[in-house]
Amino acid sequence: MNSKILRRLAAPVLMLAIASPIAAHHSFAMFDQRQIMTIEGDVIEFQWTNPHAFIELEAGDGRHWSIELNSPNNLKRQGWNRVSLRSGEHISLRMNPLRNGKPGGLFLDLRKADGTVLDSGLPKNGQPVNVPQI
Repeated sequence: MNSKILRRLAAPVLMLAIASPIAAHHSFAMFDQRQIMTIEGDVIEFQWTNPHAFIELEAGDGRHWSIELNSPNNLKRQGWNRVSLRSGEHISLRMNPLRNGKPGGLFLDLRKADGTVLDSGLPKNGQPVNVPQI
């Protein structure tokens, strides 16, 4: 292969290699981690997806909430699996709400109707994680 072709191929490959780590993870700055909110409702859907699992919840007031959890890999280490929650289950859930006021948040823990508690492993003392210090 001549050097001209190598140079043409090297630039796009290098750009992808540099950009990949940047897109790999986001911060939790969109959540107000100093505020803990409790909502009660019925699970619409539990999404066991990468990079983050989600709980779609209909609260008692009829509002639809989208709650972000950790990755399935991390949740599995804490005893979760893809059927830890089922549609229709009634739960009480604690989270850090979105800063913009929309119905969503960062999952902290939940209690199922049978008393089972599922946890995120995140601190619950108002101590932010993965937020740049300003």
